[in-house]
Amino acid sequence: MKVLVVDDDAVSAEMLRGTLQYFGYDVHCEHDGLAGFNQIRTGEFSIVISDWDMPGLRGDQLCRMVRERSWSGYIFFILLTSHGDMTHLVEGLRAGADDFLVKPFHPEELRVRLRTGERVLALESRDVLLFTLAKLTESRDNETGLHLERMREYGRILAEELSTWDEFKNEVDGDFVQMMYLTLPLHDIGKVGIPDAVLLKPGKLTPEEFEIMKRHSAIGGDTLAAAVDVNPNAKYLQMARDIAYFHHEKWDGSGYPFGLKGNDIPLCGRIAALADVYDALTSKRVYKDRFSNDKAKEIILEGSGKHFDPRIVEAFLANEDRFLEVSRSLDAALAPPPMETAPV
Repeated sequence: MKVLVVDDDAVSAEMLRGTLQYFGYDVHCEHDGLAGFNQIRTGEFSIVISDWDMPGLRGDQLCRMVRERSWSGYIFFILLTSHGDMTHLVEGLRAGADDFLVKPFHPEELRVRLRTGERVLALESRDVLLFTLAKLTESRDNETGLHLERMREYGRILAEELSTWDEFKNEVDGDFVQMMYLTLPLHDIGKVGIPDAVLLKPGKLTPEEFEIMKRHSAIGGDTLAAAVDVNPNAKYLQMARDIAYFHHEKWDGSGYPFGLKGNDIPLCGRIAALADVYDALTSKRVYKDRFSNDKAKEIILEGSGKHFDPRIVEAFLANEDRFLEVSRSLDAALAPPPMETAPV
């Protein structure tokens, strides 16, 4: 990651350069605010560390100019100052600074603040990536309606319920719930690798065609696993990978692609399995009519301990009304507006 240091004090700038390079950053230094702004305009820097008192532009003025423009990505701005009073803190925040570092800085404090910046930038990249991949999935999916929206809502409901149970308290927290919501739309991303003749067939698949369709779980999982290899610390990619791989596994081991059984199936995959089936049952498809909620519940109950984790089924039963509300509200969003009749 490239860091821009803007500081008119050559000694301070070189100390920052050396420390940042030791931490593994690519560093460029400028010595006045205007030159710093011209470097920011190149689009090469995601993190800027700027002194407060400089020729050309003060640090707070530079920060304000950055915030007033539109950029392709977020710029994390740290103000470096020898002023420790509240007035400068307020002015810096008002200008749009993300963080402050008081001279003389401590290297470990600088490292911590840079890690904060990396997390902020990673969150922005995560959301853009997940949105783009979800839209790719949607563009190749022949299922009509708001399937992806319903899936993510059902998954969030189930995860929120489990987060209140003692047996899941060490696994399901607010971060898990949010990641479920963000990554569930990628469950069928592997369908991009299924031939059109199978994926877009307007009717029920033959056994041979179904075997081809089943490959989407492995295709999607393998694709996201490759992304995990490049970004091994990205937990959201790990969850997206597991959901893509395992949302068609079954509690009794009869699912695919690996035939995993029981708790060997990651929890996010077990949640996705029920959410996916419920939505498939209660949605109209080219090969079937829409089932009622009662019929869908009956099928899910029959699958408890076979297709579904019994505890996930319990979570569904505890939130049946919320599932119905999601289904109704999103169906209403799809309904055409009422036609206006001309006055007689």
